Order: sequence, then structure tokens, then C-alpha cells
Amino acid sequence: MRVSVCLSPLLVSSLAVSAMLVAAPALAKNAPTPAPAISVETLKDVTQTLASDAFEGRAPATPAEDKTTAYIVERFKKAGLKPANKGSWYQDVPLVEITASDVSPLTITGGKTPVSAAYRTDLVIGTYRVVPKVAIKDSDMVFVGYGINAPERGWNDYAGVDVKGKTVVILVNDPDWRTMTLDGDFGGRAMTYYGRWTYKFEEAARQGAAAAIIVHDTEPAAYGFGVVQSSWTGPQLEQDTPGDHLDQSEAIGWIQKPVAEALFTSAGQDLATLSKAAAIKGFKAVPLGLKASVSFTNTIRRQASKNVIGILPGTAKPDEVVLYSAHWDHLGRCDAVKGDDICNGAVDNASGTAGLVALAEAAVKAGPARRSQVFLAVTGEESGLLGSKFYAENPVFPLAQTVGGVNMDGLNVIGKAKDFVLVGAGKSELEDLVKPMVAAEGRVITLEANPERGSYYRSDHFSFAKLGVPMLYGESGEDLVVGGTAAGKAATEDYIINRYHKPQDEYDAKWDWNGALSDLRIYYGLGHSLADSDRWPNWYPSAEFRSIRDQSRAATK
Repeated sequence: MRVSVCLSPLLVSSLAVSAMLVAAPALAKNAPTPAPAISVETLKDVTQTLASDAFEGRAPATPAEDKTTAYIVERFKKAGLKPANKGSWYQDVPLVEITASDVSPLTITGGKTPVSAAYRTDLVIGTYRVVPKVAIKDSDMVFVGYGINAPERGWNDYAGVDVKGKTVVILVNDPDWRTMTLDGDFGGRAMTYYGRWTYKFEEAARQGAAAAIIVHDTEPAAYGFGVVQSSWTGPQLEQDTPGDHLDQSEAIGWIQKPVAEALFTSAGQDLATLSKAAAIKGFKAVPLGLKASVSFTNTIRRQASKNVIGILPGTAKPDEVVLYSAHWDHLGRCDAVKGDDICNGAVDNASGTAGLVALAEAAVKAGPARRSQVFLAVTGEESGLLGSKFYAENPVFPLAQTVGGVNMDGLNVIGKAKDFVLVGAGKSELEDLVKPMVAAEGRVITLEANPERGSYYRSDHFSFAKLGVPMLYGESGEDLVVGGTAAGKAATEDYIINRYHKPQDEYDAKWDWNGALSDLRIYYGLGHSLADSDRWPNWYPSAEFRSIRDQSRAATK
């Protein structure tokens, strides 16, 4: 799940200009079809049930998964959907679970003083490789700045250095993340995929690094180290694919910034100085003259997880589908806080799953549309969008016949907002189609509060976008009807600091669901307008996914 916080004054003007630049002619002026009443009782009931301790945090490939997916099927049936996968409600998603144990401290030698990083408190570490043991011994360390190789931008942090078999130390986000406008080699404040931690590990592996360690810094990472700790410890899931991921680095992880500073000091370097240098084009990687050692053993378990798929078949063009998605999984058992070791994931994403059920109920009440409407509850989002990635690569309904849709990752439970935020704005024509729905709610469209967080790349819609399917990712902003932006910002910060990916993300009977209901009416209006029309919304010409969509659609004609 992604989270957002308030807009800086400088960024407001930059984003406003950006919005004008990316705007495309509206595709439709018609008023949206009013949504059937969306049940707040369904939202409360499904969220409270899935977020209860009985579901143990809904970790995939655990006994809690069977209970979770069975409950979603029960609610889909009750709503009036039909099983979507050749008579089955499920799509098997092959996963491999890797649990590290006996993790040694990361020891760093060869400098002025030895440095040691303790597992969990100073460091989290693991591997994508499906192997019983990892042992990095006296691996040369190299600082590679932001760890980016982007030929089209004239940027290569690995130029002139051979990191094969070595340990690379990497900064999180893009080189220009501190820029408070959208101008720069990597789009200024708005994160590109090059800034995501997933990319940095992918590139380190392509460069042959034995180990890749990211320096954790709260602002550019978009969350505190506690989130990294809860997400990266305990059983870790990956897609189970041929080759056992042996093309990946032996070890990947994050290190606390103060420990990284000590590491650089031991090497006779200064992290802050090198970080500034790394933000300038032409930066050259810096061998640190240090050696890293770390080891751990892995318990390996292969088990299929499940996506849950229901359908309301279309009347005229049943082979063309509109997609609604949300992830059902969360972290399961996690590091205890005040004796509570269940990360219940009430907002993230029991609420989104509840929204999926409520939208299914509304769609069935309205009756079938011309096109089919598919409701997809995916697994493994918290482990790297695994369920949506598997579906997108192995679709039950061809992506070339998937019109577009909506993804939900955490509903608004703090009250109705005056604004509706488009995440990753400037990409698809769905942004034009949704305007009448937002206006009908008496709300205005705004852009992301903190584009440096790279939210567009952090939820399940991205799996579909990469393969060409336009998916709207929009949600309530922070300008609340009651309390304004001050109340919205306070609620967001409270969630990020005290609840996000922690046991405190629990159901609260005092939640205000009016914001969620308003958002869901927007989602319903967009989905229904697509399902009852012949439109094929595309990406804007400048969007990185346009060519993929054009190719897939051309193949159907």
C-alpha cells in the first residue's frame, strides 16, 4: 500500500503547470450514471472481519490465507458474482517462501575502525535466491550513488567500475528528489521507477553485485525504518519461477543511516558529501576500501497462493472486460509492539477488499452492462505486487481485451475530502473520463501531495500498466470537509507514523466512512461508464506504456 502527505507550497505551482501540460481533450462530457447505494454496512463488516485477529494478518501461504480467500468467495457469491476462471473462483499463484534465520551481523572491516550492523535493529537483509544458505565473505564495498543505469537519460552510476562479486551501497530515490519542482534529470520531485528500491536491486543484480545494501533515509524512502523492519523480517515471498532466481544478487537489504554514516567514516569518507556528489550527472562510483561479511540460512517452502476472481458477465460484449482490483494480503505475524504481533492491516487493505465487495454488490444491483465486469482480489501485494504481476503475465481475460479499470489500496476512513487525488497523473485518458464522476461528488481533482514517494509504482495497478492496461489510481486527498487540510494532514501523519505496517492498523468502530463512500461512487461511475460503452481509453502519447497498449490492441484488429 502507498500513503501520501501534504503538498509543499513550491510544488503546488509546479504541479499546476504540469497538470496543464499533460491535460488531454476530455473524452466524455456526459453526466455519470448514478451509482446504486453502496453499502456502508458491507464496508464495515468485511473490513472488521478480515482485520480481526482470527485472520492473523492475512499472510499468503499460511493457514490464514485459506480462511481469507474462502471468506472473499463467500462475499462474492452473496453479492451475485460468478466464478471467473473457467468455473473456479481462484487463480493459483506459485510462490516460494524464504525465511532467513541465524543471521549474522553485517561486519565491515578494512577501515579505520570495524563496523557491525545488527540484524533487525541496524539492518534487514535477505535474498531473492532460492538457496539454503547465503555467505558473503570479505566482499569489497563500492558506493554507487543512486545505483542507476539509464542510457536514455545519459546517466550511469556503474560506469567505469566492475562490481561483480562486490557489495554495493546505494542511496534510495532519484538523484533530484530534493528538487521542489518537476524539473530535473529524473523529473525533479516526482520519483521515477529508477528511484524505487525494487529497481535498485534489479540493476545491482544485472551488474553482478554479490550484495546490494540501500541506505535507509526516511524522507526519500517515504517511510521509517520500522516499516522496513516489519516488511523485511520473517517469511518473505517471491514468485516461484524456473531457475530459482540465481540471476539475482546473493544478498539484498537496507541499513540504518547512522550505521551507514559510521561505515563511510571508517572508510575515510563522508556520506553527506558523497550523497551530494551522487546527485550530479557524471558521478563516478567510489570504492570504499572496506570488506563486508554476512551470512544466514534459509528455510524454503513452496506453496501456491491464490488470487480470487469473480465476474458479472456482459450482455453484448462479454469478452471485453472492465477490471476492479484490490489486494487481500497483509503482513501476518510481525515484530510485536506492546505485546501485539499481528499486523491486522485494517486500512491496508481489508478496507480495499471491502470496497471491492461493495462495488460488486452495486454492479449486480444495477444489472449487467454491455461488457463484463471483473472483480479481482490479488495476493502478495506486500511482497512486491506478486499476485497482480502473475495475473497480468497470465491473464484469465486477455489484456488486449481488458478495457481498463480501478485499483483500490486503502480506503478513506477519516471523512469526506473536498479533493480527489490522481496518483501518477498525466498518464492515461481515464483521467479525463473520471472528471464528471468527481464533479458529481462536488469535489475537485488535485495531484499527488508527495510525488517523490513514487506511489504510482507501489500498488497493483502498476502490474497492469507495465503491460499496457490503463488503470485509474485515484483517492481522497487531505482537504477534508470537516477540518480542512490541517485535519487531513494530521490524520495521514498519524497513520504513517503509528499504524502503517504495524500491529496498530486495526479496525476502529469510530471511523467515518463518508470519504470511502464518495470515492467508491467515483470508482463505480468510471467502471460502469466503461462497461456500458464502446470506448477504448488509451495512455497519453507521452506515457511510457502507450506503445505496449497500441501493439496489444493492434493485434486484436
